[in-house]
Formats: sequence, C-alpha cells, structure tokens
Amino acid sequence: MGATDQLQAVCRLATVEDVDVLFELIKGYAEQGIMLPRSREALKRQIDTFVVAEVGETVVGCGALTRLGSELVEIRSLGMTDGYKGLGIGSKLVDFLTAQAKEQGIPKIMALTYAVPFFLRNGFAIVDKEIFPEKVWTDCVNCPKQHACDEVAVLKVII
Repeated sequence: MGATDQLQAVCRLATVEDVDVLFELIKGYAEQGIMLPRSREALKRQIDTFVVAEVGETVVGCGALTRLGSELVEIRSLGMTDGYKGLGIGSKLVDFLTAQAKEQGIPKIMALTYAVPFFLRNGFAIVDKEIFPEKVWTDCVNCPKQHACDEVAVLKVII
C-alpha cells in the first residue's frame, strides 16, 4: 500500500450487497472483543446506517451512524480490513459519517472506543461515558462487558 492508494479510497452508503463483507469485517473485530457482533439479519435491517470505504471495487472499511436522540448520534462498527489501516481511510469514513450527521442537523457525535488516539486526531475529545444514558439503554444492556466497560467515550460537537 502506498500513499496514492489512500487517495483512491471512496466512501459510499452501504447496500444489501455489502452485508456479507460487513459481517466478516465486524466478526473479526468481535472475535477480538473490541466490537459488538452483528448478525447478517441485523446488518440487513440496519443497512441504511452503514457506510463503506472502497479501494477499487474492494470494500476495505466500514462504519455506521446510529441515532441515539434528537441531538446525538453514535459512530459504531468502525473498522478496516487488515492491510488498509493507517492509510487515512478510517478518517475518511469518520468525515463521511460526520457529514451525514451535519446534514441531519445533529450537533453531537459520540463513540465508545479503544482507538482513542485515532478519535482524538479526528477532532473528538474524551468525555465521561455516563453523560450518554441513551447509549447505556440501547446497546450496553446487551454487552458482556456491561458492568466492567473498559471502552473510552469520545465526543465531537459539529454544529
């Protein structure tokens, strides 16, 4: 991978045709315990929340934007295929998702992450995760790490 490959990455809305590659990409992270798993059925139901990054015609990354309230969305399921990390493609995905939030008039974007330096480089700040009760009642209740969460909450105000 060279620097020119980074420039050729294109972000787009995901389609049902992307479900299998999304499933495999997320599964790899879930098996490492760093992302919640998503079933193929859930991905199909939530496909309108996902975006993908492509190099050529190959999907190399993904992310989703999930509404948690009228003023808050979450970036989730953000991941890259091995060999494509560190090329700026993840930042392109975050920029694409941020633009979607801005279009929807949503002023705040949060994430729970282990990749804190990445999010800090992309304009997020570390915050106390307890300020997100919306998140706690949607996903955290189903997480195996619910009572011992070691992820860091980050927030970006865009509007």
